[in-house]
This record gives sequence, C-alpha cells and structure tokens, in this order.
Amino acid sequence: MTNLHRSLVLGCSALALASCGADEIVSPGTGGNIVINPPATSTPTPTPTPTPTSSLVTPAAGCPTISDPVGLTDSGTISGPTGEYRVCTLPARFVASSTLPYIKGLLYRINGRVDVGTDGGPTATAADTDVELTIEPGVILYASGSSFLNVNRGNTIQANGTADRPIIFTSRDNVQGLNTSNSSGQWGGVVLSGRAPVTDCIAPGATPGTTACERQVEGAAQPALFGGATVNDNSGSMSYVQIRYSGFVLSGDNELQSLTTGGVGSGTTLHHIMSYNSSDDGVEFFGGQFDVSNLIVVGAEDDGLDTDTGVKTNMQFVLVVQRPNTGDTIIEADSSNTNEENTPRQNTRISNATFIANSGVGDQAIRIRGKADYTIVNSVLVDRTGGTPCLRVDGTDTLGRAVDAGLDEAGPVAFNSFVLDCATDFRDSSGGVTAAAIQARYEAGTNNNAGFTNTLTMDFLNGSNEGGVTVFDPTAFDAFFVLPGEIGAVYAANRTWVNGWTCNSPTVTFDAAVSDCTSLPVYS
Repeated sequence: MTNLHRSLVLGCSALALASCGADEIVSPGTGGNIVINPPATSTPTPTPTPTPTSSLVTPAAGCPTISDPVGLTDSGTISGPTGEYRVCTLPARFVASSTLPYIKGLLYRINGRVDVGTDGGPTATAADTDVELTIEPGVILYASGSSFLNVNRGNTIQANGTADRPIIFTSRDNVQGLNTSNSSGQWGGVVLSGRAPVTDCIAPGATPGTTACERQVEGAAQPALFGGATVNDNSGSMSYVQIRYSGFVLSGDNELQSLTTGGVGSGTTLHHIMSYNSSDDGVEFFGGQFDVSNLIVVGAEDDGLDTDTGVKTNMQFVLVVQRPNTGDTIIEADSSNTNEENTPRQNTRISNATFIANSGVGDQAIRIRGKADYTIVNSVLVDRTGGTPCLRVDGTDTLGRAVDAGLDEAGPVAFNSFVLDCATDFRDSSGGVTAAAIQARYEAGTNNNAGFTNTLTMDFLNGSNEGGVTVFDPTAFDAFFVLPGEIGAVYAANRTWVNGWTCNSPTVTFDAAVSDCTSLPVYS
C-alpha cells in the first residue's frame, strides 16, 4: 500500500459492491466489446465437408454438472486469438463442495463476487458449511470489472495445478486477445479469508489476536470477514497458479490484489504462485500465520509484497520484478496500522529472494516500518534505474529493539548474505532513523555487501558473483526452510522451478513458460 487508504481492508466499514447477475457482463470498458454468443439452439446438421485440421480451440459441447445445486450457467461462447470457448458461469455462492474439471474448449467465468461457502465466524462450529472448491490442473477462469473470488472462513479451496498445466485466473480482455504488456486492473482477484489472529479490529475495544478481533474485506454488499484465534486454520491449498491482470479499482484508491490473504492459518498451503500485472500489490497478507514458497510477482503497480496487521510468515524462493517506470516498493511492511504495540506483531522472514527494481517511481525499494520484525537472508536486490535507494527502515524500535517476549518482539531487523546493487543503498527515514543507522544495522549481519555488482542473466538467473556469496543457513529459523545451494531465487541447480507453469512477458522471459502472458495456453 502506498498509503493506508489503498488497502484492501477497511478498518471500520466496507464499500458496497454491486454484484452482477449470472446473465450480466461486468465490464470496466478495458478495450473492445465482449463477444459472447448465446447458447446454440438445435438445428439440422448437414453432412460435414472435410476441412484442414485447425490449431484453434473449438468450444466444448456444454457445461459439466457439478455438485452445487445451482450449478454452472451456460453463457454461450467467447472468442479470442486462440479460438472459441464455451463459457460456464460460476454460481454466486458455492453451497456444496464442487469440482471444476478441465475440459478442452471451456472457460469458467467469475461474475461479480463469488463466494466459496458461507462465513462461519471466528471459531469453528457445527454450523460451518465446510464447502471445498476444487479446481483441476489446466483450468482457466476469467472475470472482468469488480468480480472476485472469496473463500470464506470455515471453507477451503483446492486449486492445485501442475508444472505443465497451471491454473490461470485472468481477465476477459486477456481471453479476447486485447491486452498488451502494460494492461492491468481488469478484474478483482482471489481472496482467502481465515480464522488466524489479526490486529486492527473493526470492533471498538476488541483485543487484537482474539476471536473478538475481526477485519472486513472491502467491496462486498454483505460483510466478508476474517480473523480469529486459530493459528493452524486451514483455507486450503493453491499451487502452480497464475493470477493475471487483477487489481480493479473498486472506488477511489481502493483496489484488490492478485492474491489477498486475511487471517490465513498455518494449515494452508501456498506455493508456485505467480502474480502478473496487478494494478495494486502483487500479494498482500493481512495477519495470519502461514508459509509461502516459489512466489513470483511481475509488474505490480504498487508494492510487490505487502505485509501487515500482525502477519507471521516465512517465504523462500521469491522473485519480484517491476515493470519499467511502474510500481512503488518491492516490499512494504507494517505491523499494526492503529497501534504499533498491538500483538501479534508482524514477523516476516525471507530467504532466497531476487528483487529487481525497475520503477524509478517509488521512494525506496524496501520499506519496513510500524515496529514490524523483518529478516532477509540469501537475497539479491538490484536497482536498474540508478535512482531508487535500496533500504528504508522507519522508527528506532523497528530498526533495533531487542527481543522481548512480552511485546511479541523478535528483535531488530536482520540481514545476512543479502547483497545490494543500488546507486544509493540506504536512505534517511522517519522516526529519527538515518541512512547511517540503517547501514550500521545492515553491516551488523554476516556476508552482506552493499557494493555488490550483479551478474544476473535473464534478469533473475544467478551469475558468478551471486554464486560466490556465502550462504546463510535459514533452517534454524523454522523447519519450513531448506538449505539453499546459493543466494537468490533462481540459480543453475534449481532453475527449473520457474519453468512450465509461468507466463512470459517483456518484463521477464523464462526458459520454458506455458505461454505468453498476453495469450492463453492451448493443450493438446
């Protein structure tokens, strides 16, 4: 968030979002008119004439039957450069566990707000709907305007693609072939709402981190709440997933991200997730306690990674690349937006990140504030613009306060085996913190180098200089981490993790992506 008004979450109230009916088109007018053909009526079929084989997709015969009683609505077909597809519109709310199967020539449409189950409140009860939405590998879902998918508390999503058949959430314009490398903000995004602890409660006087402390997802006609006291809450699993062109502006400065988590617990699995060209943050994590690995954020127009309201998260193998002249910070971290001493206190630990600052618009590449605890190890930060300072830390307590269990304080910000290739490495910050003080904290770590010269190729793959940096062992932090072979997100021995399930763009080109980001993959 550039400021608190740009947050997905309202501290006190929600903006109304008018959902469209199943037969309406939600459109921000993002270029070109939609071509949706009505369902075909039965007509006599003439004897076919043999024609040459075409590589274009042809529409599936109809929509599959799912367990949800409302089911899918056949909304005709939609055409684009890769062919013509059957459009199956999701119900406004899944009330029974359902599976969306992969069917060639078929796309699923998110129309308005689509809920998975009904919110079960901050504590699990017998009244929980326990709805699980399963999405098969290769499935593509599209949306437009303010449409978004929300997984409510007490319900789960199982969206697990594969390395060669990712699940793709994207925009209508992407389907129609109208997008360019600078397109963004064409639909909402994916929201996971859980029961793990959060701060910044909407109820006056509620104690942060308890079942009385909830927060509200913005933009819903009915409240979409998250938060509770269940640290190991389970919102499901997402892996090998692309989320493209998200971040539609609901009103003013209020936008959604590609992926938003609210109070998500440690029972949730998140890995191999790619955000592409979100008009707000790539991902934003509000409270909760969970781990993320193999995360890619490309082209976010605000922050790459935005973490706040008491989140506790470990991340390993993270690649964030800004588009030229676009984007604010790569990392923006707060703890609580109302009272910096509220607990749980944010504690984020990142190992093996490669951060590429191309924007030149933001005031710094990384900003840590609000007495958040933050650790970065085995990572590379490169400023391509020559004008963006690398590190900013606001507040003397954020920078250097000692461990204090009573305050849920994990200690000073920490950096180890973290190299910087920036024209300006540190900048004066608010709260009495000088560039020199940040430099001293950085130099207190091991194997750091603020005068580093990167030898990255393809803008993310380690070269000889990165390979020569001594690795810091992150396994002492948590069993989630593995001992890496090198610093950085991608190096010769592990480079295949970015291949197959990603998409290519002028910003980043991978060895073997499933398609260009402006196109849809077509499987044989």
